[in-house]
Amino acid sequence: MICLISVGACVSSFAQKSTKKTANKKMNTITKTTFGQLPDGQTADLFTLRSAAGVEVRISNYGGIISHLLVPDKNGVKEDVVLGYDHLDGYLKASPYFGALIGRYGNRIADAKFTLEGKEYPLAVNSGVNSIHGGKKGFDKKIWKAEVIEAENALKLSYVSPDGEEGFPGTLSTEVTYRLTDDNALEIEYRSTTDKTTIVNLTNHTYFNFTGAKADVLDHIVTINADYLVPVNKNLIPTGELRAVKGTPFDFLQPHVVGERINDPEDDQIKVAGGYDHCWVVNGEPKTLRPTATAYEPTSGRFMEVFTTEPGIQFYTGNFLSNNITGKNNITYRKRIGFCFETQHYPDSPNQPQFPSVVLRPGEEYYTKTVYKFSVK
Repeated sequence: MICLISVGACVSSFAQKSTKKTANKKMNTITKTTFGQLPDGQTADLFTLRSAAGVEVRISNYGGIISHLLVPDKNGVKEDVVLGYDHLDGYLKASPYFGALIGRYGNRIADAKFTLEGKEYPLAVNSGVNSIHGGKKGFDKKIWKAEVIEAENALKLSYVSPDGEEGFPGTLSTEVTYRLTDDNALEIEYRSTTDKTTIVNLTNHTYFNFTGAKADVLDHIVTINADYLVPVNKNLIPTGELRAVKGTPFDFLQPHVVGERINDPEDDQIKVAGGYDHCWVVNGEPKTLRPTATAYEPTSGRFMEVFTTEPGIQFYTGNFLSNNITGKNNITYRKRIGFCFETQHYPDSPNQPQFPSVVLRPGEEYYTKTVYKFSVK
């Protein structure tokens, strides 16, 4: 279902059918190739999943990276619509989290520390004075155990993070399942358990560009199903308030071109982030799979719907990309050549008790699900 009227009104039948598996359909074959070798000698593999309707996704067990995502345009021509590299070497040399699984904690934690059950935990400082995306060697830089699930056209990745890794408490066991359905939906399910009280906030950091990166993303049309924004200070840490988006450049309840208001000189949040790099508060009941955002590129006709169980979504427009990265097809990944829809809890939640909790205790299971569904208009 295509809807560019209002994301809140665009409740496709997919939301009710999202758990339906492909087991009763013709089974797709998942292939594996070698992606490259790490300096310590470990081998990274690349798994290719294909849907009956023409979408193809390639995922590495190194960082859970989505390296390629081939999606048909309105004429049936498939193009790769995500930023990244053809080989592992590129990710090892320079990668602003292209396509990667992010953990233990997606987004920023203020002053690289938090207090849990009366104890302060210092973390790696890797973003100004803050910690971001799990530290200096987060989940995006780990080799995950891979299991192919042919009957579901799915790849399950598993990783056990030891107690104290990057400063986080508890041994955290995590499974992330990528599933590609025959109606061109890429489902991502995250599960974690711990043996000690800890915090967790997992997400995926894929950069999309529905022109195949032939142009920037400023002409993409976006909706975000959110009445409120999580505003940030000069260090991009939440101020603690939730701010209504109505009447601001952050109101995407109706479709807006990305570049329309991205340089608004009067908006303090635009100025502090150099564009969009904020978390929106997703409307609807948290922990239920609900319409979250859409993106549409008029020239190709490619259209994407996002659904999530998470309370927030970070919309990032590649403000910190520069001309020093050359990716696939020898394309220079300049500023605003890609955008991210990172479904997650709010930034700095461990230090903001009024935000939804990110605490995980022994005996509990962390579970979230996000779906990216592709079609054309």
